[in-house]
Formats: sequence, C-alpha cells, structure tokens
Amino acid sequence: MTDLRTKAEHTAAIRRERRVAVVINTRSRRGRRHYFEALDLIHGLGFEPLAEFSVLKPKRLREHLDRALATKPDLLIVGGGDGTLSSAVRHIAHRDVALGVLPLGTTNNFARSLGLPLDLAGAINVFATGKVADIDLGMADDRPFANLASFGVSVEVAGKVKPWLKRIIGRPAYPLTALTILPGHRPFRAFITVDGQRHELLTHQLNIANGRFHGGWQVAKDISIDNGQLVAYQLGSGKKLRLLGETLVRAATGRWRSMGGGPFVTGREMLLETDPPMAADVDGEVRLRTPIRLRVVPNGVRVMVPETFEDR
Repeated sequence: MTDLRTKAEHTAAIRRERRVAVVINTRSRRGRRHYFEALDLIHGLGFEPLAEFSVLKPKRLREHLDRALATKPDLLIVGGGDGTLSSAVRHIAHRDVALGVLPLGTTNNFARSLGLPLDLAGAINVFATGKVADIDLGMADDRPFANLASFGVSVEVAGKVKPWLKRIIGRPAYPLTALTILPGHRPFRAFITVDGQRHELLTHQLNIANGRFHGGWQVAKDISIDNGQLVAYQLGSGKKLRLLGETLVRAATGRWRSMGGGPFVTGREMLLETDPPMAADVDGEVRLRTPIRLRVVPNGVRVMVPETFEDR
C-alpha cells in the first residue's frame, strides 16, 4: 500500500496545486453529450488537467485510467455510469489519489451514495469546494466493488435491458425489464453465514450492498458507504406477486415499501451459498458464481465529496 497523506493534506494539495487528470466514458448515457461541457466547467474552475481522455471503446477504459494515473494527479476525475466508476475505484484503491465523480450514467448509485449533486455543474464544483474522504471498498472473493453484488432477477435484467430504453426513460428501464422476466423466473434458496450464524431465505432477488442506493433508489436511510458494514437484503419473497407489487411500487414512486419479510443481515464478512449455484452481478459485471465470500475493506478508497458528507 502506498504511503498516504492525511485527508486534510490531500484536500489542501488539490485546492492549491490542482493536479487533476480526466477520463470520461463517452459511451455512457450522458458522456458523449456532455464531454466538452464537462471539460469547459473543469477549466472554468481553474483546473488545467494533466491529461484528458475520451473513452470511445469500453475495452480501453483500463488503459486510459492507467495513462491518466501515470501523470500522478492528486485527483482523478472520471465520468460515466456506475460500471465505469467501479472500474476507477478498483484502479485507485489504497493509492494516494482521490476519485472525482462525474455522474453521467443512468442510475448513478455511487454518486448518490456519496451525496454528490447529480447535475454536472454541481458535481464539478465539489472538486473546488469539497474534501477528500475515505470510504469502504467491497470485496467479492478477490474482486473489488463499490456498490453492489446482486443475485437473481437483476442478473438477467442486466443482460436484457435495452440500451435505447435506458436512453429514453432512464432508471425505470430496469424495473420495467424485470416485469418481462419475472413470470418465468424461479425462486432460489440463499444461505448467508455471518459471525457463525446461518440465515436462510427463499427469494427471487438478493442484494449485498456496500453503498446506499440500488437502481437509483435509496435502500434504507441508515445504510452508509462508510460504516465498515455490508448489508444483505432480499426484494420480495419466493412469491412472484409480492415481488411484482414491490417492483411496480419502486417504478412508480421510487420508494421501498418492504424489505421482503425479514430484517437486513449486516456484517463485515459474509459467506453466500445458493441452491442452485448462481451467477453474481458485481457492479454490472457478471463474472463470479456462488458460493462467494464477501467482505468490506474499511476506508479502502479516497474520493472527493461535499463538505457535508459524514466521513467516519
């Protein structure tokens, strides 16, 4: 691990020296439309980026992040959706560089968990007026994640939601796509072991969250991305009508009405087993299968946040 400055020293360096590099995914929902506007706003605050990259091909994102970090910025500004930002989090974890977030995606769960303004000018203003904080990093086996590992209906939704639908209606595209998948979806049994206690549930959807938001909506008010805890919760039970009702409520109101018949399961480390074994969607990438061991690394990554953010 790189020796880190104090967060106060890091904040002061960003404000004084303004050493930043910029990477914007122009394949994200709003990235292409706002690329030049974002650069103009960044320059307008007195930042002269050491490097500016437009990511036209997702496969080159990591290459551009590496090139940006090679300029040794104090602040790496990254624009895109949650998948782009999750890749950036993996790149800067445990390093003496802070992540500046441009929320240019559909749901912007990560930006919401940080309490960032979702308008471009507001988010960029944080780089000049905010502070450096350190937040938790989730781990699914050996894979870092910023927001969420999910199992069940959402994995199929991630693979089937239409890009054009996301562009037109934004975050409601996910629950509406779920409604087309649910009639043929079979429930599964999940077993979550935390601190020696094994929890069993039957559900169509299980989420294990590091952040506060899923699908652009708040999971619960007392969940934090900086409390050293992961939170497991189900949406609905094994009954399709119940999950259908909750999905419609979320699509119509943006509010959770039920957590699916049981309390949250919280802990620093969890072992998840399912019957049958299932694929995991880890911040938008489907690469792992159960059983999976999930844990949290407290204060594993530095980010630029508003002064009002509660840094624990």
